Amino acid sequence: MKITPIFDPEKEGRPMRVAAFMSGSGTNIMRLLEHEKRLEAREGRSPFETIFIFSDRSDGQSAGEKIALENGLSYFSYDIRVFHSTRSIKRSIMTAQGMAARKEYDQTAKRLVEAFEIDVIALGGYMSYITLNRCVNVHPADLSISLPDGQRKFVGDHAVEDAIAAGENELRASTLYTDEGVDSGPLLMVSGPIPITHPESLETLIKNKERLVMVADEHQERLKEAGDWKIFPRTIEMIARGRFALDDKNRVYVDGRPVPNGYKEEE
Repeated sequence: MKITPIFDPEKEGRPMRVAAFMSGSGTNIMRLLEHEKRLEAREGRSPFETIFIFSDRSDGQSAGEKIALENGLSYFSYDIRVFHSTRSIKRSIMTAQGMAARKEYDQTAKRLVEAFEIDVIALGGYMSYITLNRCVNVHPADLSISLPDGQRKFVGDHAVEDAIAAGENELRASTLYTDEGVDSGPLLMVSGPIPITHPESLETLIKNKERLVMVADEHQERLKEAGDWKIFPRTIEMIARGRFALDDKNRVYVDGRPVPNGYKEEE
C-alpha cells in the first residue's frame, strides 16, 4: 500500500502554491493570509504561498478584490449567476445539464490554476460546488459523525442547524480534501468543540423554525472563530509541510499515522 503526501516539499523543493477561492466576506482567506505572514515572520519563509484570489461573484458582494489589493495579490472574478442566466440554465448539479454547466464554468478557474502552477486550491467560504481537483474546504460540522449506514451525518448548507436539531451538545468544524460528492471527501482535520446552548428546550426550539435558524446562525458565527479560522490555515500549512498524505483508498495519514476520524491538534 502506497502512502503519498498531498504535497511533497522535499520533492518539489519550493513552497506550496495556493489559490484562494471565495464568495463572500473572505474571513477564512484573511486568516489564511495572516497565518502565512506569521510563518514568514517566524521562520523567514512560509511553507506555502498564496498566489491569487478567485471569486464566483462579481457584484461587489465578495470582498475578494479588497483582500487581494491589501495583500498585493492577483484577483479574478467570474460571476456564476450571470454564467447560468445567460445560458438559461438552472443553477443545480442534480441534473446532467446542471453538472455539465458546472464543469464548463470551472474551465475558467482550471485554466488559471494551470497557468499559475497551483498545487492546492483553498476553498475559504466558496459557496459553489466545484469540479476541480486538489481542493481543501472547511465545513461547519464534525464530519467524523456518521449515520448507521456509514454516511456522514451533518453535511450540506444546513449542517449547524441539523446538528442542533439532532440534539448534539457541541459543534466542531472540519477540513476535507474535496471529491465529487457533497462534503464527502477525505477528512483532514477536526477542530476543538464549542458548546451548543439555548434557553428553551430542544422540543420547543425545533417547533419554532425561525428561532432555530437564528440559534444556528449564532452558533455558526461562534464556530468560525473557534473552529474554521484555526484549522483552515493550519491544514494548509500541514499539507505544505508534507504532513498530510493519502493512500490508494483515499484514507488520510498524518506523519505516516492513519487518522480515520480526522487529525486533532490535542492529539
